Amino acid sequence: MTDSPRSPSSSGGADNDGENRQPTHDEPHTAGVSSRLNWLRAGVLGANDGIVSVAGLVVGVAALSPDRGPILTAGVAGLVAGAVSMALGEYVSVSTQRDTERALLEKERRELEQTPGAELDELTSMYQARGLSEETAHKVAEELTAHDAFAAHVDIELGIDPDALTNPISAALSSAISFTVGALLPLIAILAPPTGARIPVTFVAVLLALALTGAVSAHLGGADRRRAVVRVVLGGAIAMIITYAVGQLLGVAGV
Repeated sequence: MTDSPRSPSSSGGADNDGENRQPTHDEPHTAGVSSRLNWLRAGVLGANDGIVSVAGLVVGVAALSPDRGPILTAGVAGLVAGAVSMALGEYVSVSTQRDTERALLEKERRELEQTPGAELDELTSMYQARGLSEETAHKVAEELTAHDAFAAHVDIELGIDPDALTNPISAALSSAISFTVGALLPLIAILAPPTGARIPVTFVAVLLALALTGAVSAHLGGADRRRAVVRVVLGGAIAMIITYAVGQLLGVAGV
């Protein structure tokens, strides 16, 4: 008896193939993922800066005076100054980068208008450098130029997405917020406990937080977590020890 032909649904082959192909439509673009990871990594590093700088500040003041008032004043001042400084620095940096990118994009537009033949040859040579044969590279360059010459050139030459330039205001706000979130931890840690436990509790809380930010940043960057955690925890501990020692010395000197 001859077996009847099996339908795709009964065999599962075609369905499985279809299921395997479908997720490719939902895969995120590499550039978008990279951009989001960079933003997240910058946020983690901003929080790390807030933790270390304000922790060192409040520990140094606490070593000089156990009173809550001076510690709170110094901590809040450090938090505000640090957040403003981070925001301004990020705004200037991203604005400069954006101005440069816009200038490069405008230069590319002019070149395409003035010397389209030379730009086509340039695009062809770039695809050849990536491993395509001359004939294939020229065909690819011609088709991409016919579709959108500007997009084709800025993609391979500059690696810039004209529709996704970084917003300096968003970058500044993100930097300020991440710094503030990080700075709040040592400030709360040193004000919440009783006087005698303030510095030890702050040391422990700060080192645990730094271990977390170090692990997260290493994970995002694909680096060794253990090395990153040791590096950032050791750096934070040294910073607090130094500022504590300075506070003690100033106290002994009667400042």
